Amino acid sequence: MISGLLWGAGLGVGLWALAVYLFPPRPPLRTLVDRLHATPTPPPIVATDSDGWVRRVGKPFIKPLAAVGLPNRKLRNDLAVTGKSVEHHLAEKATLALTGLLLPLLMQLLLVVADVSVGWGVPAVASVIFALGGFLLPDIAVRQEAERRRSTFRHALSAYLNLIRVLLAGGAGVDGALSDAVSIGRGWAFQQLRRALLTAHITRATPWTTLGQLGTELNVHQLSELAASVSLAGTEGARVRASLAAKAAALRMRELTDAEGEAQAATERMSLPVVMLFGGFLVFIGFPALASVLGGL
Repeated sequence: MISGLLWGAGLGVGLWALAVYLFPPRPPLRTLVDRLHATPTPPPIVATDSDGWVRRVGKPFIKPLAAVGLPNRKLRNDLAVTGKSVEHHLAEKATLALTGLLLPLLMQLLLVVADVSVGWGVPAVASVIFALGGFLLPDIAVRQEAERRRSTFRHALSAYLNLIRVLLAGGAGVDGALSDAVSIGRGWAFQQLRRALLTAHITRATPWTTLGQLGTELNVHQLSELAASVSLAGTEGARVRASLAAKAAALRMRELTDAEGEAQAATERMSLPVVMLFGGFLVFIGFPALASVLGGL
């Protein structure tokens, strides 16, 4: 009965995905009208990839998954941070889910050919579990990678603020300090900052506008605050050297706090293995004596 329910559920999901792929739902009229009157958004600063065999394999499943609202807004921001396109992510989810669905069935077929049958119930349950795990695994990986990159970006931004403050103290202008400071650093974070300033130069926009856009795309509010401070210096003539120093100190303090929190969490995770090791040692010491006492009764 369970096998029949699982096969029926799989067939229903497959037919539903096929129907959504062949006849995608139409957007409501209000959405179409809003698109006509919406202000065009600037092109993204963070580059995304779109190649690879994963996308070619999972391409038929991109539209059905996008039609149901995947991925959500938070995950789209994480994808922008990691530099992965939405289409590539959906194709990867579909490919891993399909692989997890077919792998236990292929193993069962090999066992049947080898005349070693374990029934179709276990492979069916394993197929569902592996397919669900393969479908969720890319989301977990993207969230972890995005959080790691945001932490790296905040660390680099602290150094960038210190460089800007030094250049401003040496008499450089705001634009010159921004461009000269970003040319010194290396790594992914400084590469994104250079791309933002290059975008501002090509589009003839102000540097703080593209920096604010980059902070929004990466979901790093410290960069948005930096853009606001530089905007005050560029438009109102405000002195921002002290505020930049305060922001750099706040970023360093946050990084230290996060590092201490991670160290304490790792210490707490190590408590259970230590307790289990201590319990095993007590059993190893006390078992001979307990066995002798019980054997003498």
